[in-house]
Amino acid sequence: MANPSKVAEVEAIAKRIQAAQSMVLADFSGLTVLQMTEFRRTCRAAAVDCRVVKNRLAKIAAESADLAIMKDHLTGPTAIMFGPESQIDPAKITVEFAKDNEAMEIKGGFLDGEYLDKSQIVALSKILSKDELIAKMMASINSPLTGIAATMSGVMGALARTIDAVAQQKAEATS
Repeated sequence: MANPSKVAEVEAIAKRIQAAQSMVLADFSGLTVLQMTEFRRTCRAAAVDCRVVKNRLAKIAAESADLAIMKDHLTGPTAIMFGPESQIDPAKITVEFAKDNEAMEIKGGFLDGEYLDKSQIVALSKILSKDELIAKMMASINSPLTGIAATMSGVMGALARTIDAVAQQKAEATS
């Protein structure tokens, strides 16, 4: 008979796999406790769920979550970063952390059920986030309006200076 706590853990991992928009797998074996705590804190701040799971349980969960291909990539110490709210954030956070901490090795990841190797995860991390894209779009929408406002302001300023110069000329002519 299966251990109830292990069954519950497998179910929890399977739910995370199904809810994740993307996942990144990484080997964390060379990190200190302090570095791993810092990494988890960074993940939490971005709504990325970082879990260190037993490979055997993760393989069972992947099978039950219809992501059997994941079983081939669960070897050695594995941390899985689940992105339930973003496809890009797990990759961004993991790649940035791995740049500063060479002990963390990115194994690969999954996006929409497809396996991504390390180079594809790095490429995914370079894509702008939703908030950055919205900010760029708003700036491009706002840019023509700002230009029109600046042009109109310049024209109005020039008109005001011209009227002032004419008024000064008439005042000097009458004096």
